[in-house]
Amino acid sequence: MSYFLGMALAFVVSVAAAVIGFDKDRAFYPTVLIVIASYYVLFAAMGATSTALLSEVPAAVLFMGLAVFGFKRNPWLLVLGLAAHGVFDRVHPALVTNPGVPVWWPDFCLAYDLTAAAYLACRLRSTRRAGVASLGRGQ
Repeated sequence: MSYFLGMALAFVVSVAAAVIGFDKDRAFYPTVLIVIASYYVLFAAMGATSTALLSEVPAAVLFMGLAVFGFKRNPWLLVLGLAAHGVFDRVHPALVTNPGVPVWWPDFCLAYDLTAAAYLACRLRSTRRAGVASLGRGQ
């Protein structure tokens, strides 16, 4: 169920962003990646463990940096960042003990991240073919 909900939510959010026009601003997907990167830090704070917090911050900073670099240089790095965060979700329980993370979260977030990465990749390919600059660097 977590996989299905993650995929469905990512698809709905991505399609809604396109229909409403949020993703015409090239800051939309970097912001999504920054928010996604912050959740494990939030869970560490909720679990009230400084050890987990200290373990989560470097990964969050790495993904946030990738979001900024993708925004500044190449939006395909955002696809990479979202997909890499999905992989991170899969291995996270083996790397960090964070009692604040809901049991269902890694599966949900894996599905969300990979679906959002795939959707963004499709959008980048279609806008590139159409010569639209909205999702790319050209704005």
